[in-house]
Amino acid sequence: MIGHLRGRLTRKQPPFLWLEVGGVGYELEAPMTTFYALPEPPSEQPVALFVHLLVREDAHLLFGFSDLPQRELFRSLLRINGVGPRVALAILSTLSADQFITCIHREDILTLTKVPGIGKKTAQRMLLDMRDRVDALARQTGGDPAAQPGDARAAPTPAQDAISALLALGYKAADANKAVRAVQDKGGASEQLIRHALQYLSHP
Repeated sequence: MIGHLRGRLTRKQPPFLWLEVGGVGYELEAPMTTFYALPEPPSEQPVALFVHLLVREDAHLLFGFSDLPQRELFRSLLRINGVGPRVALAILSTLSADQFITCIHREDILTLTKVPGIGKKTAQRMLLDMRDRVDALARQTGGDPAAQPGDARAAPTPAQDAISALLALGYKAADANKAVRAVQDKGGASEQLIRHALQYLSHP
């Protein structure tokens, strides 16, 4: 079981990142909250990520998180019927752990259903299943953050990166394009555009 990786970040392209550890390159998927915590490549500063390994018949998938509570929340979400890794990543990309815990305590179905992939029935099931778990999650402290480098090619624009990330999170192409266009005048790197676009989609 892989629980933790520390190495050189060689590429960031939401929702994927590449981490080189001892000459081996690991491809991980991560929520946008983790991307926000990572520096822009290139950099020689080592990055440390908590990791969840999901084993399937056709693939071994790695998911990376900037702190331990994020990973534990991800694992708790996977235990809920109807919530797979894509939906769990979308939740962690749209809401911080604290915001999610607040939603559960307040039984805020409206906010939960704004996350792509979550309908009313899934949100209600989440409230029931997570009610007894969120207090334990809230008591956990943050873990081992990160920092690191990247790779270069004919780079896509920040707007293209942002649209790709929103599509990977489950948003429709029309909604992703509309959101990025609406916030593009705010400028900034890909992660900033994605953050603004997610805020726009949550509060259109």
